[in-house]
Amino acid sequence: MDVNARAYRAQRWAARAALATAALAVLVPLGYGGLAGLLLLVCGALGLAMAAAALWWALTLRGPLRWAAGLLTLAVPAGLIALFATTLFWALPVSLALWSVAVWSGRYALRDAGTDRIRRKERRTPPPRRPFLIMNPRSGGGKVDRFGLKEKAERLGARVVLLDPDDRQDVTALARQAVAEGADLLGAAGGDGTQALVAAVAAEHGLPFLVISAGTRNHFALDLGLDREDPGACLDALRDGVELRVDLGFAGDRPFVNNASFGAYAAIVQSPSYRDDKIGTSLELLPDLLTGQQGARLVVRAGDTVLESPQAVLVSNNPYRTGDPFGFGRRDRLDTGALGVLGIRVEGAVDAAALLLGPEPAALTVLAAREVVVEADGGEVEVGLDGEALVLPSPVRCRIAPGALRVRVPRKRPGVVRPQPRLDWRTLRKLAATVGRTAAYRRH
Repeated sequence: MDVNARAYRAQRWAARAALATAALAVLVPLGYGGLAGLLLLVCGALGLAMAAAALWWALTLRGPLRWAAGLLTLAVPAGLIALFATTLFWALPVSLALWSVAVWSGRYALRDAGTDRIRRKERRTPPPRRPFLIMNPRSGGGKVDRFGLKEKAERLGARVVLLDPDDRQDVTALARQAVAEGADLLGAAGGDGTQALVAAVAAEHGLPFLVISAGTRNHFALDLGLDREDPGACLDALRDGVELRVDLGFAGDRPFVNNASFGAYAAIVQSPSYRDDKIGTSLELLPDLLTGQQGARLVVRAGDTVLESPQAVLVSNNPYRTGDPFGFGRRDRLDTGALGVLGIRVEGAVDAAALLLGPEPAALTVLAAREVVVEADGGEVEVGLDGEALVLPSPVRCRIAPGALRVRVPRKRPGVVRPQPRLDWRTLRKLAATVGRTAAYRRH
């Protein structure tokens, strides 16, 4: 038996194990508790719906009602856990363990064969001779100084400019001046907003761009497969690197490497108090923003889809994962040539509950498009562009430039972890029912 046949046979048996353990995970509490076990499952579903509705009330109300809703949001899940634990005793941990086995087996059965890292097309190129790097010493809580990034870069032959924390400098102008003086690589150590500005200049002149993960969250670096824990490792690309071709997003004429946010979040980040008190500012502004009493009324057009009055819209440079709760906020690819669109419109507590429990909630829109147009009922649109607060003239046309950016990365890097396959019980049943050496299984 060849390797492929053995792997496919293992996947068939994993599918059978997933179906069997999933059935046992349901039958064990039902068998132990009888009718009470069935009622507990119904209570659990109703309790989750109530918690979601209470969360909506906590976000949209003020004063004592908000505190009461917040308490209910926490009390209902805690009460459900206590009820299940005291009623089912040993059956509860056994059921949870069986569910864990079912999920693991199902994902093993549906996974692609091969490495657990996503392979991207890369090109070997000679090291740059005149690299130019812009570093923000305040970004990421002072990572530039903590990891000695300036000194390491200069030892590798790079020219480094440190941004002055007390003087707002034009990052785009600095990058263009470096190109005029003969730089053959541009790079940035800072937040994703700074990365986007320098990346746009590099793309404009066809130069490679170096990402140094010295920001707070480093989403772009994460999706490139770079080391976020040690930003100094990114500088290894100056001597032993390869190039990737990735897309670049634009909102109007402003570039973004991650996303452009419209609606509630974009309005909140405009507040002067947001940086010093994120939670307090959000709780103060959300009731009016979510209920439509403040903020612009948005209309979003993406291909043939029109979103009317969404509370929040996220337009991303390539789509985000949505089927894996543990990988939400990650992008598997940065070279699909498409924008990702996530839109939310919740009109009340019922929609909030459906958003949590429904398999395909009407309140959530997920799609991909080459172009997205966002209009506001006023003359301007508030935008959160890679975390930076901006106000742009309406309408805002978001587009993607496929393969516009040459990114130089270290040849040896962590890479992007392949996402876990979405559990498809119908496909698992078909796979489990196959007998003998059949055609190789293909994921749908």
